[in-house]
Amino acid sequence: MEPSEASATTLRRRSSFFGSLGPGLITGAADDDPSGIATYSQVGAQFGYSLAWTMLFSYPLMAVTQGISAGIGAVTGQGIARNLRRHYSPWLLRFAVLLLLVANTINIGADLSAMGAALELLIGGPHHLYAIFFALICIFLEIFVSYRRYVKVLKWLTLSLLAYVAVVLSVHVPWGAALYGALVPQIVFDGDHAMALVAVLGTTISPYLFFWQAGEEVEEQHRQHRRRLGANSHAAGPELARIRGDTLFGMGFSNLVAIVIITATAATLHANGITQIQTSSQAAEALRPVAGDFAFAIFAIGIVGTGMLAVPVLAGSAAYAVAEMFRWPEGLDRRPQDAKAFYGVIAVATLGGVTLTFVGLDPIRALYWSAVVNGILAAPLMAIMMMIAMNPRIMGHLTLPRWMVFGGVLATAVMALASIGFFVL
Repeated sequence: MEPSEASATTLRRRSSFFGSLGPGLITGAADDDPSGIATYSQVGAQFGYSLAWTMLFSYPLMAVTQGISAGIGAVTGQGIARNLRRHYSPWLLRFAVLLLLVANTINIGADLSAMGAALELLIGGPHHLYAIFFALICIFLEIFVSYRRYVKVLKWLTLSLLAYVAVVLSVHVPWGAALYGALVPQIVFDGDHAMALVAVLGTTISPYLFFWQAGEEVEEQHRQHRRRLGANSHAAGPELARIRGDTLFGMGFSNLVAIVIITATAATLHANGITQIQTSSQAAEALRPVAGDFAFAIFAIGIVGTGMLAVPVLAGSAAYAVAEMFRWPEGLDRRPQDAKAFYGVIAVATLGGVTLTFVGLDPIRALYWSAVVNGILAAPLMAIMMMIAMNPRIMGHLTLPRWMVFGGVLATAVMALASIGFFVL
């Protein structure tokens, strides 16, 4: 093969791989939202590099959980809430959807507030108006831009996470200590470390991600005019392999960026005695005197970019759940006039979130209560997802393989313990 032909073949393979990325990549990147950035920044500032290993620990748990949710959507052709409605008690569905809607709205408010505060740090001005501006843009894009184009927008927004790689490269990092913290678990049995571990797990494995990725797999089937995998066994093998690759890459990208954020704040804030960070914008502001204007600006820009990715995912996952519960027409591939209630939930959740920034709700308390609600919902919902994915009456012959059963049970048990720890500590 000539060098030019080999180069062209390599480019085609890379293009094919990145073209296959979608729901998993977007879901993973959305997990690093401004509230998540605040959590990772606090971990780095308070503990240095010593808890970076938690991201490697959480990666397989997160990947298998998201793989199960994506598989449910692809095999059944229906989202999580619709499967709950069809096969389980109505009260269970209502309880799960109500908690999800409350948690997502609070999280949207916290993220929009962080985005507004970050832009205020960069250019000055009223952060409340910036929050409204970002909310309206998110609503407009999600409702009025076609699904095919909107997915491309979301995929490009995942690149905003590379801002944190730029931050790490712009500051001095003792790589020996950083790698040791990432690769070697350092377990300390005290309340602060336990609470940090609970916070990390609660941030990385969140119920809204389950609903979103399952819904997006259904969207992809509609967009490509494909049947659900349960009724199209010939396509099941390659399609499930694509889902696995997409999910592994997306969750790996998410957790790698989390390690980078922990490393950046450990090398700057922790190294200079700054150990308490409550919001992502505070982390950006604290970087300026110790790491310079460039690191500060890149960190703040990353907050805005990740928020533009995460807010639509939070609102969209709530809309999928509510629409599936009430049997409304749903899907981002539908025109607004064909799914008015679905898009209405997106608008209400987003505007409800931004309203929280005007009622004097402390963003730290907002994140706390969002974490409480997610903690209540995560483990039971994961257990229900396991029952759905292991049920041949629902999944046909495409029930979970043994390794995913083991991984899903382990992830559910870890999240149950983390939820109990959240309330006990």
